[in-house]
Amino acid sequence: MSQRIEDYALIGDCETAALVGRNGSIDWLCWPAFDSDACFAAILGTHRNGRWLIAPSENATRISRRYLGNTLILETRFETSSGTVALIDFMPPRGKASDIVRMVRGVSGIVKMRMELVIRFGFGADIPWVRRLDHSLLAICGQDMTVLRTPVKTHGEDLTTIAEFDVGAGETVPFVLTYGPSHLEPPGPIDPEAAFRETEKFWQDWCGHCTRDGGYQDLVLRSLITLKALTFAPTGGIVAAPTTSLPEKLGGSRNWDYRFCWLRDATFTLLALMNSGYTEEAAAWHNWLLRAAAGSPANMQIMYGIWGQRRLLEWEAGWLRGYEGARPVRIGNAAHAQLQLDVYGELIDAFHQSRMARLKLDEQSWALECAVLNHLAEVWDRPDHGIWERRGQPKHYVFSKVMTWVAFDRGIKSAETFGFKAPLLHWRALREAIHRDVCNKGFDAEAGAFVESYGSKLLDASVLLLPGVGFLPPSDPRICGTIAAVEKRLMRDGFVLRHDPRELPAGQPPLEGAFLACSLWLADAYVLSGNLDKAQGLFDRVVGIANDVGLFAEEYDSVAGRQTGNFPQALTHIALINTAHNLSAARLRSEKPAMQRSQ
Repeated sequence: MSQRIEDYALIGDCETAALVGRNGSIDWLCWPAFDSDACFAAILGTHRNGRWLIAPSENATRISRRYLGNTLILETRFETSSGTVALIDFMPPRGKASDIVRMVRGVSGIVKMRMELVIRFGFGADIPWVRRLDHSLLAICGQDMTVLRTPVKTHGEDLTTIAEFDVGAGETVPFVLTYGPSHLEPPGPIDPEAAFRETEKFWQDWCGHCTRDGGYQDLVLRSLITLKALTFAPTGGIVAAPTTSLPEKLGGSRNWDYRFCWLRDATFTLLALMNSGYTEEAAAWHNWLLRAAAGSPANMQIMYGIWGQRRLLEWEAGWLRGYEGARPVRIGNAAHAQLQLDVYGELIDAFHQSRMARLKLDEQSWALECAVLNHLAEVWDRPDHGIWERRGQPKHYVFSKVMTWVAFDRGIKSAETFGFKAPLLHWRALREAIHRDVCNKGFDAEAGAFVESYGSKLLDASVLLLPGVGFLPPSDPRICGTIAAVEKRLMRDGFVLRHDPRELPAGQPPLEGAFLACSLWLADAYVLSGNLDKAQGLFDRVVGIANDVGLFAEEYDSVAGRQTGNFPQALTHIALINTAHNLSAARLRSEKPAMQRSQ
């Protein structure tokens, strides 16, 4: 049986990542990069498709784990009747190749251990040719190659590499698995102990740049480390998650590939990084946005690959049964071709926030923004697929329209603040027209709330962002009514659903868990309206469902008491960072919350 999603922990080298289960098994790894099709293992827990298990031969009486300080080095302790061992897992900063280091350290007694390595590429479909080379084990399949190095004797058994060994107190047994292109010579060996020290120093030095000093410091720093680990260092792109097809509802079919970079997250990401002192990462993210969005604004997408790739064709891996039977398993994401108007607002807002924070921007940024706004002037009144990438007919989604207002509002303010040449009269007229259009068509007077789309009676959690982006002040009765309507219609067991349950037949449960970022957006709305106690309570509720090493998935099934969706989810961690900043600033009675966008 597969482990729960929250039973996994993340390790990575800022170019790729792996998930390590509480039982000592690595069940997911994309090599050589986040969105690679070379996937070492398939879907969590489907062990016939690939895994790397290191664990005691006998059942452990107790398992505990932690990250070693402010690092991405994971320690899992197994206590058995014969002794205790610590399994240390990490990926060193990328050198010429990508390595996973696993060290078994004896803590007490003598423990019999077992290692099982099942290498499968191509999402579990491709079995490599394995042979010995000197003191290492070489596995090759097509373009992919891995090299296993360990002092322990290994043997083959049913297409699995096996090792059985004893570890006594004070002893360390290392395993290093290295990836390289198969047409080159095998990557050279590394010293596991030296790699450990180098990795520890890398993360400690990086965390030393954090300027934040407020409540929940440990959890916020863990979220920042997670965000750094989801950053593809060569380009600055940040993936939404390192996984694909972990279900939004256990056993369901809402299973998407999240190993891409969403423009939707642009401003939230910048705020999280800049408010924490990471201007270098914020600038890299901004520059990735600039490169990805370059070209005709009509062709701007909602998401891109880590290199800025545009064709993210979606297909199904029919040979995989999926996580706990949730099918299909999808590779690629067809939503990349949707029209999603809110991304234009996110892009322009992100550039405006960068300028306000005095980040050094490319001189071509303003030219791109003007081209985007000129295009948006022609298409803002079209229906689209909305922030949640609905796969049905396009609609006039309220949040999409609000973000087109944001685009012109921030364009105007950038021009006014920094003296850029712009058609300000035209942009101001459009800003006013969009605002009027949204208020006339997107507000349900009977319900006293902004709704999902024009003419709809249904709600959508994205409307919680309206006060934060400055569309209306938090004290406006329409905003107050919207918050009250969300509390009434979208709350389940103290968490926020992103879709209105009334869109489903009576009695049918929601199609997914509560969306954790939306729960934090409600907390932000509470802060902006001055209700700090409710904000704190909701924030604490979300914090309370973090796993034992401080990680969050996309959603939470409050009935099953389990995390759901792709894991770990960047947007959840970004929202947590921003809400923590927001609450801390409010508690200090600052002039305005740190999370609130410059308006």
